[in-house]
Amino acid sequence: MTAESNSAANPASTPATGVLPSQTLEKMVALGQIRGRTPIKPDQIQPSSIDLRLGTEACRVRASFLASGSATITSKLEQHRLHTLDLTRPAVLEKGCVYIVPLEEELALPAGISGKANPKSSTGRLDIFTRLITDEGRQFEIVPAGYKGRLYAEVVPRTFSVVVRAGDRLSQLRLFQGKFQSSDALIRQIDAEEPLVYLPDESRGDAHIANGLRLSVDLAGEGPGSVIGYRAKKHAPLIDLARIRYYAPDEFWDPIRANETRSLILDPEDFYILASRERVRIPGQYAAEMVPFDPTIGEFRIHYAGFFDPGFGYGSGDINGTRAVLEVRSHEVPFILEDGQIVASLVFEKLLERPRLLYGEGIGSSYQRQGLNLSKHFRTS
Repeated sequence: MTAESNSAANPASTPATGVLPSQTLEKMVALGQIRGRTPIKPDQIQPSSIDLRLGTEACRVRASFLASGSATITSKLEQHRLHTLDLTRPAVLEKGCVYIVPLEEELALPAGISGKANPKSSTGRLDIFTRLITDEGRQFEIVPAGYKGRLYAEVVPRTFSVVVRAGDRLSQLRLFQGKFQSSDALIRQIDAEEPLVYLPDESRGDAHIANGLRLSVDLAGEGPGSVIGYRAKKHAPLIDLARIRYYAPDEFWDPIRANETRSLILDPEDFYILASRERVRIPGQYAAEMVPFDPTIGEFRIHYAGFFDPGFGYGSGDINGTRAVLEVRSHEVPFILEDGQIVASLVFEKLLERPRLLYGEGIGSSYQRQGLNLSKHFRTS
């Protein structure tokens, strides 16, 4: 263990700032700074985050909420609970309903260590709106520095009703020492050292950097008639999150094919899976996050699940970048997307040290070689 990784569990020893890598997360588990009501499993530790597990019950509530003042989530649940589901057995979370689920994990963070959560990739691709909340928390997805207490997930299936159980992993937590400090200057430095962007033919592309690394949407595909996306069907069967490569895509999705205009009208009632034109890479010393919504680029939301791990887009040195899959929902009004339109941006943060684990290197990463991929629950041809 290096001096920097030791400092992550005791941040007062050094002013170093950055994302905590896998080996530091493992140490924090051993020290009880991250702990579970049931033992944390080794495969919960990812290169720059830890998977969070659903606990044994889900509380259906009337509406979303945050704790305020000295209130706790438990006290709020007593006010707003409609009924409780037992997750020790498979249970259905209904589309359009709001659930609060106490998680298995608890935190006892040192001063100077804070956190940010995001849905896992498969969660976002099923349009399951998931946000982390904490006792006395005033923001979704944010864990304040030095937080000690339980964690809770707000879960809202928006397109498909889903079957879940205790132990399912819908979200992940990234921990930081010091203040989050992404900048365009940092991204330019990284791109000069290791190319971040490749084109569809795997040749090197120019990095468009402006408030993050900008990504554009691919609506051209391989020409008119080729599949460039999927639109979720409105009345689909249940999806059991435990079933991997099980479901036939055509029961749940309508393919979207490229047209001569290379454009797509987003209907605000629909949920879409699209892909970036660029193939991106995240070097091993860095982590990235896709910004979910930027009002300057259009009235739509891109990418519910925003964390990109170190090593994404590298493989065993045999991949020139991987496309980003985009989970898209328009806001309020129909919106026309055009091929090559900027739709999202990636912000980068340095890790305290290179993680022992990298994305795709024997850790069961599902999307290292993805093109236009649905979630891992659907069969591939």
